[in-house]
Amino acid sequence: MNIHDCDFLVNRIFNLLTNQQSFISSIPPVRQQFDHEKLDVYQLELQFVAWTSDLLADITPKQGVRIGEICDQLDRASLSALLNTAEGNGKRRRQQRAKFFDDSRGSVTECAACLDALVAKKIVRNSDIEEGKALLVRAYSILTKLVGIFDGSGLMRENEFEYHVGERGDLDGDQASRSKDENE
Repeated sequence: MNIHDCDFLVNRIFNLLTNQQSFISSIPPVRQQFDHEKLDVYQLELQFVAWTSDLLADITPKQGVRIGEICDQLDRASLSALLNTAEGNGKRRRQQRAKFFDDSRGSVTECAACLDALVAKKIVRNSDIEEGKALLVRAYSILTKLVGIFDGSGLMRENEFEYHVGERGDLDGDQASRSKDENE
């Protein structure tokens, strides 16, 4: 290989690298996201936090009606749902994920109850909270499915308990054992 061949190769490599650089720089950067930001339920909860902020800003207290606690609880519960979903999605163990998603679901339910309390105290009308309730119902549904997926059973149910009928028709023979104790 002579000097001309080397110059040719160097120029060729330089041109390839230069063209590749211009190609790479022409691609728009991809917005990096955390995994929880990709979840539909997280986006719903984020919308609910924004919706709640607007609702709370519009609420005017009525004389003689205490609503500070409800408003504070609604604000905290909406953030709790959002944060538990984000944290839970970052957990690697299935049961931990299920626990955080279940906690988030509890916070969603708490938000719904706070909205109901605002209606009961005649601070807002049912029509004022319909949009928020719709977001909460959708989030609750998704969270219920996520809990079912990650808790291992796939079903939401209480622990099973087997009942036995004792000698005298008592459940588990409890009455029979109490009768024995009383006779002794």
